[in-house]
Amino acid sequence: MAKYRFRVDVQPAYLPDQSAPEEGLWSFSYTITITNSGEVPAQLISRHWFITDANGKVEQVKGLGVVGHQPLLQPGQSFQYTSGCRLRTPTGTMHGSYFCVAEDGERFDVEIAPFLLDDGGAPRVLH
Repeated sequence: MAKYRFRVDVQPAYLPDQSAPEEGLWSFSYTITITNSGEVPAQLISRHWFITDANGKVEQVKGLGVVGHQPLLQPGQSFQYTSGCRLRTPTGTMHGSYFCVAEDGERFDVEIAPFLLDDGGAPRVLH
């Protein structure tokens, strides 16, 4: 087992009730579960996301914590949150990283693998 390691599980979802395809806006949520799978307590300090739409337009989002929290996770402990984003296309991807600091002062990054944002082929509005 690695001394410093977080596992990140993501469940994205399309939000049709918050989308307006006729106006070129698609809304998505993503529920993330972060688990400290390492050997040392560690705190998530900040996030850095790359959100890419189907046209290749990339938006970067950086900030402290996640949804107003900087969780300190003991080994084996998890933290779950839900957030969201809007795209100008019905599909896109997200990936990024979390910056963390272990209780012993060690700093490390946790990579978040790319995941798909997709409206699932929702009916298109034709004009």
